[in-house]
Amino acid sequence: MFDTDIISRRFKCTAQTRQVPGAQLTIHHRGETLTWEFGVTELGSALTVQRDTAIPIGSVTKAFTATLAMALVSDGDLDLDTPVMEHSSELRRLSPGLTLRHLLSHTGGLTSDFEPDDATSPRRHLQDCCALVPVLPPGTCFSYSNVGYVIVAHLVELVTGMTWAEAAEVLLLRPLGITPAFVGRADTPRQVATGHTVNRATGAIRPVEQSLADAEAATGALAMSALDLVTFGRMHLPGDGGIISADALATMHKPQPGADPFGLAEGWGLGLAVYGGTWLGHDGMGDGTSCHLRIQPDSGTVVALTTNSSSGYQMWKQLIPELRSAGLVVGDHEPLSGSPRPIPPPAACAGRYRNGDTEYSIAIADGDGLRLTIDGELSAQLIPYEGLAFSINDPWTGEFVQAGRFLPDDVQRVHGIQITGRTAARVDF
Repeated sequence: MFDTDIISRRFKCTAQTRQVPGAQLTIHHRGETLTWEFGVTELGSALTVQRDTAIPIGSVTKAFTATLAMALVSDGDLDLDTPVMEHSSELRRLSPGLTLRHLLSHTGGLTSDFEPDDATSPRRHLQDCCALVPVLPPGTCFSYSNVGYVIVAHLVELVTGMTWAEAAEVLLLRPLGITPAFVGRADTPRQVATGHTVNRATGAIRPVEQSLADAEAATGALAMSALDLVTFGRMHLPGDGGIISADALATMHKPQPGADPFGLAEGWGLGLAVYGGTWLGHDGMGDGTSCHLRIQPDSGTVVALTTNSSSGYQMWKQLIPELRSAGLVVGDHEPLSGSPRPIPPPAACAGRYRNGDTEYSIAIADGDGLRLTIDGELSAQLIPYEGLAFSINDPWTGEFVQAGRFLPDDVQRVHGIQITGRTAARVDF
């Protein structure tokens, strides 16, 4: 058994070190569930974070959307391998080869994002998403896509006759005993913590509002406590299901062909990332929040961290080795482990790459390394390594943020880049 006293101290210490106003940590292991809370719901407020405080979980919402879709697959209402375009007229502009399996595993080749304006209805947003030019053919490569989950939500709505939020509440959240909370909705019956950004140069902390449009709710609109996330994670343990069949759960957990999410995880199932071969989960960043879920079916372990700060990602990365030193080994992705050797910046990697409306520009920096700008704004420093992998470092602090890689073709010409899970094609040949 792990040392709970050490975990309690290090949880609070890492939150303070990373300037996180409020956080929750919940661990389920060997049939026992433990929860720790820290801090306040908003900087300057007297309201402390409680075990039932909801925090916007960002993209962890997609794990719920995928589980909801798989419940419909389990009931025979949806099929993983039927072409999506056959389901409705709105979807007929999509590739004939695109399936629900592709959408849930981010192998559909779709663009990452398409931002609706405030006046865009969910139906118009869906039509706009379907009209976008794909980055890649379906099934050929992993490329993280919010657009794909907008389409998944449409399939859920077609089958159930409910909105995505209604279906999530009736078919998934209420049966699990989770009180629903959605960002941006005035009728949410729970206290929802405020997100915060941390200025990387000055350390200043500023509250921010959630800005997700209704049309994109299925990609990131849920707010949860860490205890809620563990409750959800437990349905993915053997014998703890009930909402979907054991066969459907096994299919969700299996790494899918072509799903190589370098920099995010070792593999990707249907709505869940695969870490180290035995752990499942998802990470999510909302507006000023960072939340993390890990599930190990073999040992019956579920771990969840929720934070109301953009620096919560660094807290999670710092907390994982602390948990391991306390006796709780938690799966995570370490793509650049083993002290890889930096190399001089390859001139062949400099150029422009595009995923939908997002342009990544790579230039050789004055010193060692590469400079990344996204849509014309300086974003990060890239440190290249052998094999064309690179680390993404904060340009203000030099701190490691994530890893990515350049994609060569058969003659070793760089034709694309995989960064934060998104694949972008080169446009300046």
